[in-house]
Amino acid sequence: MSELHTHQLLTDESGTETLEPEETIISDEKPHEIAEKTFADFNVRADIVESLADAGITHPFPIQAMTLPVALSGHDIIGQAKTGTGKTLGFGIPALQRVVGPDDAGYDSLAAPGAPQALVIVPTRELAVQVANDLQNAARKRNARITTIYGGRAYEPQVEALQKGVEVVVGTPGRLIDLYKQKHLVLKNVKMVILDEADEMLDLGFLPDVETLIAGTPPVRQTLLFSATMPGPVVAMARRYMTKPTHIRAADPDDEGLTKRDIRQLIYRAHSMDKIEVVARILQARGRGRTIIFTKTKRTAAKVAEELVDRGFAAAAIHGDLGQGAREQALRAFRNNKVDVLVATDVAARGIDVDDVTHVINYQCVEDEKIYLHRVGRTGRAGNKGTAVTFVDWDDMPRWGLINKALGLSVPEPVETYSSSPHLFEELDIPEGTKGRLPRDKRVLAGVDAEVLEDLGETGKKNAPRTGQGTGGRDSARTGGRDSARTGGRDGGATGGGRDGGRTTGGSRDGSRDSRRSGGATAGKDSGRSGDRRRRPAEAEASTSPAAEAPARSAATAPTEVDRATRARRRTRTRRHNGEVVAGEAQAGAPAGSTEA
Repeated sequence: MSELHTHQLLTDESGTETLEPEETIISDEKPHEIAEKTFADFNVRADIVESLADAGITHPFPIQAMTLPVALSGHDIIGQAKTGTGKTLGFGIPALQRVVGPDDAGYDSLAAPGAPQALVIVPTRELAVQVANDLQNAARKRNARITTIYGGRAYEPQVEALQKGVEVVVGTPGRLIDLYKQKHLVLKNVKMVILDEADEMLDLGFLPDVETLIAGTPPVRQTLLFSATMPGPVVAMARRYMTKPTHIRAADPDDEGLTKRDIRQLIYRAHSMDKIEVVARILQARGRGRTIIFTKTKRTAAKVAEELVDRGFAAAAIHGDLGQGAREQALRAFRNNKVDVLVATDVAARGIDVDDVTHVINYQCVEDEKIYLHRVGRTGRAGNKGTAVTFVDWDDMPRWGLINKALGLSVPEPVETYSSSPHLFEELDIPEGTKGRLPRDKRVLAGVDAEVLEDLGETGKKNAPRTGQGTGGRDSARTGGRDSARTGGRDGGATGGGRDGGRTTGGSRDGSRDSRRSGGATAGKDSGRSGDRRRRPAEAEASTSPAAEAPARSAATAPTEVDRATRARRRTRTRRHNGEVVAGEAQAGAPAGSTEA
């Protein structure tokens, strides 16, 4: 492989943060050209090479070929490459090679056998699962224990795994911080720290947590930082925590654009009422394989997935309103080809690494160019070709203009497109006469329900204890991005003292006022008559004539009974506030002589 070794100053996009690396290595190879060398040529352990060969991986990609010699020699690395170029094994193989497993010589002489020796920090739960799976595939014949630590799951199994002993920990910052502060995660024996998708971690606000975790590791360690872009905070963090790092950048001389040339990008101006029909026809294009549809909101994701299932497609949704078990069920079904359409919010943009995703559809215009790059990067991976379709609404045209200019896409005015547009059928190779429903003879996939839904002992559920909601909140909110943050604030808060919880407390105050009106301490005795008392004026008016007395009395009796039952239910539901009985409420809701406290 041809490499260019230089000494270049690393500067962020704004020019405010700079870092002088020890060396800059730039490739001039195409990102997915197969090199002649194998992993064994880079002095990788034989058991790791065999494990990779069993998974069908024999030749490294350029970013891996450049990273391995430097990483295996113990140097710090700043790795920069476009998404989908194979960064995971670039840092995963050195981590597996450097740790000392239970079967290795010198394991018993370690300062703390079984304590984590390598720490991999990633921004999202889905990416944590993906990275851990890749490392486990590479370590099938290597006795190195790998544990995944992330939110949305029960604490106990993760704590138990750490107590049994582990060599490599892969996790998200929120849950890692929780276990670190609880003394379950010991970092003082870590020899290698890896930050994957560092720019995304900064975008999600994880910088303080990452700094806390790094500060807990020994000052003498190897640090590997991988990022698709190099914003100022990433450069500053590298300058602070790395020692004479080597800057490695995998570049394609024939592809100077920000997006990969393996991806064909189509931008359409579509009407919101016709989008689902357009999508249904795109999903019937010739050669269409696994497809990811991105939406802005959780509600839209659920609605689109439901509509596609109704039209006969094997689709599943993944978004912040779903529990972690349901999210992982959908991802497994997608990887195992039980569904071939995944409808997702940005919670999945960084975590889905499936090589044969052929199409990505942006159901709505993205917020900015960075989100566009990460979404589109889910296709065209590992040397495959891909197609990215983006829908732009009429009111999103100004925003799209900025994105188009930033990415240099040369599509300032997307073509107006409907489900019947001839260019849609032509550009996406859709058979003529295709309608918006999948024919029954083509409905061959099992669907998401065919995949087992695991019971993860999830935190943050409606009936979960408060401790689980509190400690899992940071991770579940941040790792899911803005989407799951709103889930914890609105939907989760409704059951744990949020908006609706506030109304419940207000109900207690109302109940107290009612009880005071009814007689204070004697409310328990008179509560049954208090409703009648308040309605006596109305009843008196209704009984002015003897002829109307009987119907009026019966009509008054029925509402009284209903209202009494309603008030009883309200008082039963809200008689406690912050774990303590509200006095007025207890009196109003309890029968005479009750001693409930």
